[in-house]
Amino acid sequence: MSHARTLIDPPASAYRFQPEIETMSRDALSALQFRRLRAILSRTYDRVAPYRAKCDALGVRPDDLRGLDDLAKFPFSLKTDLRDAYPFGLFAVPRTDVLRLHASSGTTGLPTVVGYTSGDLGIWAELVARCLTTAGARPDDVIHNAYGYGLFTGGLGFHAGAERLGATVVPASGGGTERQIVLLRDFAANVLCATPSYALNIAEVAEREGVDLRSGPLRLGLFGAEPWSDGMRAEIEARLGIVARDVYGLSEVLGPGVAVECEAANGLHGWEDHFIFETVDPDTGAVLPAGSAGELVITTLTKEALPMIRYRSRDISRLERTRCACGRTHVRIMRITGRSDDMIIIRGVNVYPTQVEAALVDVPGASPHYQLVLENTGGMDRMTVEVEADPRLDPVGYPALASEIAHRVKSLVGISAAVVVLGAGALPRSLGKAIRVRDLRGAALGNSNVRN
Repeated sequence: MSHARTLIDPPASAYRFQPEIETMSRDALSALQFRRLRAILSRTYDRVAPYRAKCDALGVRPDDLRGLDDLAKFPFSLKTDLRDAYPFGLFAVPRTDVLRLHASSGTTGLPTVVGYTSGDLGIWAELVARCLTTAGARPDDVIHNAYGYGLFTGGLGFHAGAERLGATVVPASGGGTERQIVLLRDFAANVLCATPSYALNIAEVAEREGVDLRSGPLRLGLFGAEPWSDGMRAEIEARLGIVARDVYGLSEVLGPGVAVECEAANGLHGWEDHFIFETVDPDTGAVLPAGSAGELVITTLTKEALPMIRYRSRDISRLERTRCACGRTHVRIMRITGRSDDMIIIRGVNVYPTQVEAALVDVPGASPHYQLVLENTGGMDRMTVEVEADPRLDPVGYPALASEIAHRVKSLVGISAAVVVLGAGALPRSLGKAIRVRDLRGAALGNSNVRN
């Protein structure tokens, strides 16, 4: 049974950070997008040589944009573009105009470097504040920010947004979970911002320490930076006694603040005054009609330092453009189901980690902590699901639990997998994004890798 609470009065639909923008008519939004798109296309073409070369190769110029539909004529931007231009080759302003730099970890190659002007930082804080209020946060809240600070955009992004909202922000960052629980209790936090896997870690440690966070003022969580299932949402809500909202962003186009769930919990509102959203076929790049699942493509309309035209996010979703029950008019990005580059192919079957998660989270006795281990034995790919048991489950029940999980994975995902049930705490805990896949298929060649 869920212990999730309702949001404070008045409901989120009656409190908006920027009501005139959040409820703008579709015609007005489209007109604003077109004006901003023409300006950003011209600016990017003039100032970013690698993107200009891409346009010239396709024979398109900014003047070819006569309507929003013409955006499909222009080339995509890719993560590899940022690495090829490392570190500052895609900036549209002099480096001296860049007030802050962020970067990815670079675990799969050169880090992707992103920059922000003073104007960019102001817009970023504004959009995160808009996301916080849309999710249900208020200026008189205490916001506990457990996203990592530093080069990762999550921590500082949420920090600035919380301050822009006027809330009290606790810059906890990641790690030191026992101390975070003390701070959550002593500072009477109302809102928790973290990755969903770390929120579960907090809940787990609190239970072990005998601290009941459900009885305190914590009522709302904003979770993102990794795909998570509805089953994990229910688990977080039950164990922390909160309402869990999904938030979306990526450093290449801004950071957190691109989209967020409202109280209707029916998709994430993508802020169309600052972005254009498309879905495309991941294989062909063809634009898909609204409502069709595909790869999310995002164009920035107001970024100064690092404009991104048609950036391929690799996230799989679909777009819903009908008016939301909350009254906001901005497009809804339906729940991210996975990433095109996280897709695993096992014996000809396409598998996303979140599909496996959805298959196991509702199994009695299973916990949400799992990893997928990929190996190749005898020339055949093999997947093993390692999952922790609920601490309350007697180990004598592990074989039956493994059998039930294997059956559900086969039924719901369509692949036979070995299942190894582990005791509570056996899998490593992440302070940020959870590591879901250990791909050992290239281990014999010294080419194994670990993926989020």
